[in-house]
Amino acid sequence: MSILVIGTVAYDAVSTPEHNQRQSLGGSATFFSLAASYFAPVSVVAVVGEDFRGEDLAMLQGHQIDTRGLVRARGKTFRWVAEYGADFNEAQTLDTQLNVLADFNPILAPEARTPSFLFLANIDPDLQQSVIGQLQAKPRLVAGDTMNFWIQGKSESLSKVIGSVGTLLINEGELRMLTREPNLVKGARQVLQQGPRMLVVKRGEYGAICFTREDVFATPAYPLETVVDPTGAGDTFAGGFMGYLAATEDLGIENVRRAMIVGSVMASFAVESFGPERLQGLTPQAIQQRYHEFWRLTYFDGTGQRPLPIRGG
Repeated sequence: MSILVIGTVAYDAVSTPEHNQRQSLGGSATFFSLAASYFAPVSVVAVVGEDFRGEDLAMLQGHQIDTRGLVRARGKTFRWVAEYGADFNEAQTLDTQLNVLADFNPILAPEARTPSFLFLANIDPDLQQSVIGQLQAKPRLVAGDTMNFWIQGKSESLSKVIGSVGTLLINEGELRMLTREPNLVKGARQVLQQGPRMLVVKRGEYGAICFTREDVFATPAYPLETVVDPTGAGDTFAGGFMGYLAATEDLGIENVRRAMIVGSVMASFAVESFGPERLQGLTPQAIQQRYHEFWRLTYFDGTGQRPLPIRGG
């Protein structure tokens, strides 16, 4: 089944204690679409500037990503400059240059108005709601993301979006800011009461937790010896997660659990390089092998239903 993603395509300048990269391809739509493209057809709606490199466009198209919705506007591509300290879970933004993104108004082409799966990446919630309003048929799954800037500045618009999506994917800090609830479980219940059937809380190096009204499932992050750049890991997780669901056409809770693992697998590749370099050259064998390694990491012989030998029990 097809996936439509609305988000950003950017150039990032990222520094870490050991590395720095002055201009790598980035943006939510970039990371999401590359990860999802290994499992299902993906179409991107985003805006880039006159400086967008031809080789970057060719790379996306080489992954069979439909870029007809990638609009080239006069001006420069959105640019983000950030720095990571010893804690890779949070970046310090040094500079944000909206450039052509400042006037971005996504208009869906007729062929893009009936996607099976829709991902509203981190953009203005007014634009997210506008995209939902352009759909001609209800997708099997609408998922959305957001960030602290929109939580603080456009809470009313964001509330409408949250009520319109089937799945919300946000990080732990954003959940606490959104609900003003320090307890993760209580905060998740608040969000689910607003309309989504599913909430996925991304927790960086600690993995992710999926909440529904009936179920909770947690997955760890894949343990890596070297993390180069965590930028885009959350969007990569979302791409693997939704790509797997679209490929299997199964939204049952057991398959959602498998999709969580796939999302974590894809995110583990993303952090091994600056930008999407590692994601560009993956093979089916590499993805399958890491999925199997993840299974070995979390499997404990199926004895969860057996009584423990507790003294006095």
